[in-house]
Amino acid sequence: MVRSMTGYGKGFAENSDARVTIEMKSVNHRYLDLNIKLPKKLNFLESVVRNKIGESIFRGKVDVYITLLEHSDACYQVSINDAMAAKYYESISAMAEKLGVDNDMKASSIVRLPDVIELTENDADEDSLKELVLSALSDCIDQFVESRIAEGQRLESDLVSKMDDMLVLVDKLEKRSPQIIEEYKARLTSKIQELLDDTKIDEARIAQEVTMYADKICIDEEMVRLKSHVAETRSVFDLDKEVGRKLDFLAQELNREANTILSKSTDVEIADIGITLKTLIEKVREQIQNIE
Repeated sequence: MVRSMTGYGKGFAENSDARVTIEMKSVNHRYLDLNIKLPKKLNFLESVVRNKIGESIFRGKVDVYITLLEHSDACYQVSINDAMAAKYYESISAMAEKLGVDNDMKASSIVRLPDVIELTENDADEDSLKELVLSALSDCIDQFVESRIAEGQRLESDLVSKMDDMLVLVDKLEKRSPQIIEEYKARLTSKIQELLDDTKIDEARIAQEVTMYADKICIDEEMVRLKSHVAETRSVFDLDKEVGRKLDFLAQELNREANTILSKSTDVEIADIGITLKTLIEKVREQIQNIE
């Protein structure tokens, strides 16, 4: 199955204590490069998240953003430091008596004084947080993979079309190749007749020269391999795993055959077909760089 390396996914999970939101996005990369950003409170889950993602995603530069929103009544504990409040009251009462002024100190005034109210963060329920993160991550990965598959289908359709175009070009090569030999033989015979006038032409010598020329420019093997590589590329599309590296190798092989055909070419039409073929293969190689 062809999957693009470009993808996006989002998932969230919530309980009475907190809400976890996870976003993932990716671009092309030769290997799997995970960049995970998460709150300090969830650091203990980084390896869990990394391993879970690695089960479904194999290539690409993937950025993962995890946010944690804790409900205030669950994550903090408010308490009064009675001893500190009493000390403040005693000190202020003594000061009022000493100065002969009214003591108008109220509870609402005392709680504003430093260290009277203590706000403490509750210990995290790691099991609960892990359950939330894994639930959100599962939804996020599903959506992320679906987006890669959808884009991969578009890439596959384009590649199949280009494979068809390659076979059309190979067919043209197969039709043109024998014609070159006949044209060379005709030119060689005509040239020898010009030089020898009425002298009898050595047909065996001409046949030998034509055979040597045919061996030199023969591209039969290259055409056979081109068709074989195209067929193998099509079969790779159906594999149920990451196929990008395999396709990249086949694209290199296709390019190698096209280069060989061009190096052997002494015919303008063959050269034009070879250049068109090479251009098409280059477009295929560019597309394959987007595949997981």
